[in-house]
Amino acid sequence: MTRIGYLIPEYPGQTHSFFWRELLELRRMGILADVVSTRPPRSGSVGHDWETEPDAHAYYLMPLKVQAALALAGGLAPALWDRRARDKLRHLVSEMHVAARAEPRGGLARNLVIQAGLICAGADLTRLAEARGIAHVHVHSCANAAQVALYAKVISGLTYSLSLHGSLGDYGPNQPSKWRNASFALIITKVLLESIKVELLGSLPAQVAIAPMGVQTDLFKRSSPYQAFQVGGELRLVSCGRLNESKGHDQLIRAVAELRKRGLSPKLHILGEDESGGGGYRRVLEQLIMDLDIGDSVELLGSLPETEVVAQLQQAHVFVLASHSEPLGVAIMEAMSMQLPVVVTGTGGVPELVEDGVSGVLVEPGNPAGIVEAVTRMAQSPALATALGRAARERVVDSFQSSRSAKVLAALVEFPCRQDGKDHGQR
Repeated sequence: MTRIGYLIPEYPGQTHSFFWRELLELRRMGILADVVSTRPPRSGSVGHDWETEPDAHAYYLMPLKVQAALALAGGLAPALWDRRARDKLRHLVSEMHVAARAEPRGGLARNLVIQAGLICAGADLTRLAEARGIAHVHVHSCANAAQVALYAKVISGLTYSLSLHGSLGDYGPNQPSKWRNASFALIITKVLLESIKVELLGSLPAQVAIAPMGVQTDLFKRSSPYQAFQVGGELRLVSCGRLNESKGHDQLIRAVAELRKRGLSPKLHILGEDESGGGGYRRVLEQLIMDLDIGDSVELLGSLPETEVVAQLQQAHVFVLASHSEPLGVAIMEAMSMQLPVVVTGTGGVPELVEDGVSGVLVEPGNPAGIVEAVTRMAQSPALATALGRAARERVVDSFQSSRSAKVLAALVEFPCRQDGKDHGQR
């Protein structure tokens, strides 16, 4: 059986259920995937149902360990007498300086110290791989976790691959070197693929494949038929996403205030928490709810385990997400899999998931009025809401099951591509 490392930053986070689902699929395919992470999440556990599973536990590279420093020293000691070891050391120092200079913040001295820490983490990853028989590392990030994997490759030859989940600019500097040293890369949407072909011209690995995130449709399915909104009742809306300004929750809350004026009696449940565990952007949203005097129409439920997310989706009439930018959207897939009609902003790769007017409704970002009109239309037409929800479920079952990305990753891990820098294909 092939054994790989599965490197995820700050695991487990509130959006990491996708990773667990992909891990399960990989294991079903005969690939043993050991979870490795840069560090535990800063806000602590979010209480996912699967966090207590033995196989879900991660090995953390940080805080740095004494063993990591010893492993690095032992690995570099031969440079005193061996030419090939000296070449490796020069390569490591060169990559360190390139990365430090690429970071525009903090100054060179500080950035070199940071890179030295990442090199130690890379040495620890190398030590772990040797101890466990890990043949390859797949990195679900293109930020510091990718830099750690790059250093591990320089130190020991351990190969790695990357997954890109959003705009390249969100993952920091030194992207050309991270990608150039990777064996292959997975991209979640066609839009992102076209973007990086331009941004990373000349630095892409030989194989770049499309592998969108997905959901377990046998988990996210209804236990009873969908019931559309009936006039005179409560219009139940649900949104799911971390509490961050980029998710447009403020726009959605303003839309709820307008729906109230139309006499629709909306009740919005927002599932998700901010990065500080409730002490950050949540307070901004709480103040907005108070200012609009709609506390009885909006509830911030925090981060919930999957079973409770399923229950919330089961009870809702419409799923709404007002993101200013959304690379694809696992939360949207989960709602669609639950046969819910969705009203979402058509940003990033979302149009590759939701066909406007067929499997959902797309609206412009930053436009609460568009959300109001779309939700009102569904409230007034139960047949439309039901039809959109049915088509949404079919769309996800056909093209966005969690097994899809796992199959692409498994194929590339088992049959690595040629490292000739040519023929950047897609699957």
